[in-house]
Amino acid sequence: MDTLMLSRLQFAAATFFHFIFVPLTLGLSILVAYMEVRYVRTGDETFKKMAKYWGKLFLINFALGIVTGITLEFQFGTNWSRYSAYVGDIFGPLLAIEASVAFFLESTMIGVWVFGWEKLSKRMHAAAICLAAFAANLSALWIIIANGFMQNPMGYVMRNGRAELDDFGALISNPFAWNQYIHTLSAGFLLSGFVVMGVSAWHLLRKSEVEFFTRSFRIGAVFALVFSVVVVAQGHVHGNEVAKIQPAKLAAMESHWHTQKNAPMYLLTLPDEANGRNSVEAIGIPGLLSILAFNDPNAEVKGLLDFKPEDRPPVAITFWSFRIMVALGTLFPLLAAFGLLKSRRLMEYPRYLRLMVMAIPLPYIAIQAGWAVAEVGRQPWIVNGLMRTKDAVSPVEPSQVAATLLAFIVVYAFLGIIDIYLLVKFAKKGPVH
Repeated sequence: MDTLMLSRLQFAAATFFHFIFVPLTLGLSILVAYMEVRYVRTGDETFKKMAKYWGKLFLINFALGIVTGITLEFQFGTNWSRYSAYVGDIFGPLLAIEASVAFFLESTMIGVWVFGWEKLSKRMHAAAICLAAFAANLSALWIIIANGFMQNPMGYVMRNGRAELDDFGALISNPFAWNQYIHTLSAGFLLSGFVVMGVSAWHLLRKSEVEFFTRSFRIGAVFALVFSVVVVAQGHVHGNEVAKIQPAKLAAMESHWHTQKNAPMYLLTLPDEANGRNSVEAIGIPGLLSILAFNDPNAEVKGLLDFKPEDRPPVAITFWSFRIMVALGTLFPLLAAFGLLKSRRLMEYPRYLRLMVMAIPLPYIAIQAGWAVAEVGRQPWIVNGLMRTKDAVSPVEPSQVAATLLAFIVVYAFLGIIDIYLLVKFAKKGPVH
């Protein structure tokens, strides 16, 4: 494999592994803050126990996320130096703001929260975790704005052969970025709700701390249900934005080859990328793709054959990743709604509880599939319409990248084992009395 493919694989491995930790950090920080605020307001000691128990899982996840995030950012200099030189004037300030403002506040407040139990007043201690949760989600905003520029470049001017920042307001108000941000946060909140439900279900099956985990399950179910609906609704809005700004990505998501008005959607499709067609198209619904893309049954949807072969994204990965995301996204509100409806009689539904334990990985899979759609579907561009990925890679030997890729895989596998071990260990322990 050449330097480009190896660098892509390394960045993909680092990104996907890092994003195992990010969504749980985003959502669990909010849930822990909610639990402690409820404790301060009601004086109910169960909420304090909840904040401590779920907070411990949050801290483990947060620590591993930091380690993987640092190595990820290094790759902009090692593997993608030409990209960094090309857009560094835009990308650099966003990463600097994220680190010096959001992450600094987040890590400081987490430190205050961890060591402030029984030392600060209840209100001040709760304020610390609330600020940490706010900062964690603010940190994600700056990263998403940076990615949003790659998806839909705005606020720049070409000067001396590179993109330079021209309008900071346009950069941070990028509608594509804000759609991504809302979608990412909603997915992270949904995932956190499912983790809380799944861990609670495991304890309920063993009749361990029944009241504590029944109440935890109910909180997780509300969180998961609300944001599973938000993800679906906002996903449609985001899809409209993709159709307008990245028509090739939309076409790949649906394996849509021929430009047409009143474009149908087929419930059964099998792409044949090599021959520029679908080998199977069955159960078509006229106009549905036009409606989903442009909210108009008569709208024209551009097909892949209208793009040069070198300008088309990889169809199979984009197509199947999108379907995995949509299929799981349809399942989540059903599981959460059932759990919420039966939350007072959960012990009567052991099969459902076992299902929720097994469902813990599903939001992770859906989120990773969503990012595959976002990043693979943008190819061959690293900055949409502005810079091709092949022009962004560092001029290094393939053997160097292969060595670091192998090192990343070994180190990340080790970190992953540690993370799973610690999370399972402390999740099984239950609340401390």
